[in-house]
Amino acid sequence: MALSHDPLWPRTGNWPAPDGEVDAVLLGVPTWRTSLSPTGAHATPAAIREALPRYGSTLLGPPPIDLDEVLRIADAGDVVEPDGDEGEAAAITRVRELSDASRLVIALGGDNSLTYPVALGSRATGLITIDAHFDLRDGVSNGTPVRRLVEDAPVAAAVGTERIDPTRIVQIGIADFANSAAYARRAAEWGIRVITLDEVRRRGIVDVVSEALEIAGAGSDPRVHLDIDVDACDRSVAPGCPASVPGGFAAWELRALTRAIATDPRIVSADLAEVDATADAEDARTVRLAALCVLELLAGLAAR
Repeated sequence: MALSHDPLWPRTGNWPAPDGEVDAVLLGVPTWRTSLSPTGAHATPAAIREALPRYGSTLLGPPPIDLDEVLRIADAGDVVEPDGDEGEAAAITRVRELSDASRLVIALGGDNSLTYPVALGSRATGLITIDAHFDLRDGVSNGTPVRRLVEDAPVAAAVGTERIDPTRIVQIGIADFANSAAYARRAAEWGIRVITLDEVRRRGIVDVVSEALEIAGAGSDPRVHLDIDVDACDRSVAPGCPASVPGGFAAWELRALTRAIATDPRIVSADLAEVDATADAEDARTVRLAALCVLELLAGLAAR
């Protein structure tokens, strides 16, 4: 269905390719080949871009602010075939280039394996995940990026960065019945700060975000990557996420967490992961939520 046109109500999205330095840049990283469950997540970057014009670019304030007027936003297209060794290397290189010329790189996944090359490409020294799962599995898949960022020191060194110290990792939203005791013990042994779904709701978003930024953003030159795994949400709002379950975050909770974290200047990159656009509800509610998270990241950037 064609969208209505109103010259006094501009729609967002459709940003130009980067030309020089910008405030924020989108990059599609459509990983999917190593997913532990069947997925069409490689179709999601295009679906998010298609959904963005459904929304305006205005924060109501007061005073109202048009994000497209206060931020220079660009879209760098997609990394072609980002899976496998060569694909990951290409993604790392492209993120590195974009990170050097922007304040915030927003990577559109793809399954959760994109977190690994994007965090390396942005030279992240800390990591915050919004996720129901630890992603500490062995091997190479969408269930392994956090472990790989901790353990793959040779790869990190090869691209001019270091592995992420696990004591600079905070995982928000880890859920009961979505993980194993073995990986919970691994997180504890490594010193990863785990803030469960129940703890977030008990303490509140502001308190949790403050602690997460203090931990992940520690150090002399902190650069933090934010992984937004949409399957942390309740299945009613994220049916397009294969691993979403009833009882996860509400859509407003994910949006509020995303904006609050993105307001901190130590956040240099973020990714949106685990949305399968080909498995979404007829109203595309999961993709639309992911598109709104892009706008929440930009709102946080504008608030810095």
